[in-house]
Amino acid sequence: MRKKDRRDLRLEKIYEYAADIVSSDCLKQEERIRQHGSNNCYDHSLAVAVTSVGLAESLNLDLDMESMIKGALLHDYYLYDWRSGDVSRWQHGRTHARCSLENACRDFELTPISRDVIEKHMFPLTGEVPRYKESVVVNVADKICAFREVCSHVKIKVRRRTGRHSMAPIS
Repeated sequence: MRKKDRRDLRLEKIYEYAADIVSSDCLKQEERIRQHGSNNCYDHSLAVAVTSVGLAESLNLDLDMESMIKGALLHDYYLYDWRSGDVSRWQHGRTHARCSLENACRDFELTPISRDVIEKHMFPLTGEVPRYKESVVVNVADKICAFREVCSHVKIKVRRRTGRHSMAPIS
């Protein structure tokens, strides 16, 4: 099966379990918030949900898919732009999970697993140890997606500066 087909199947699963969240105006507020590099929070959150489903499937994990997906979609639901305020990068990294959890609980009905996914997604930075395997999966998926997004952003910047289409060293 092609990569695009696998992604489409994972997106279908996300809509099956969390259509109310994905299509909500609340979550769409994340589209105006820049995330890693040139991505926005909405695209990042969707990528984390897709990657979480992929990890769970490839590892053949028995877990609460609905709670994991909802937590993945809402893990960065902090709804502010930390770059344009008094919040430092370090402070944001340590506090946004709690803010995301407060916002998510205000706007959506969540299970204890979904709440743990959101609150613990910044482990080990925050020291908040994930309690459920769903939280661990999303934690890992978040790191994978953030790494991809930052690398993609850096690659684009290098291309713009050098006019090259490769990351190979300049001779």
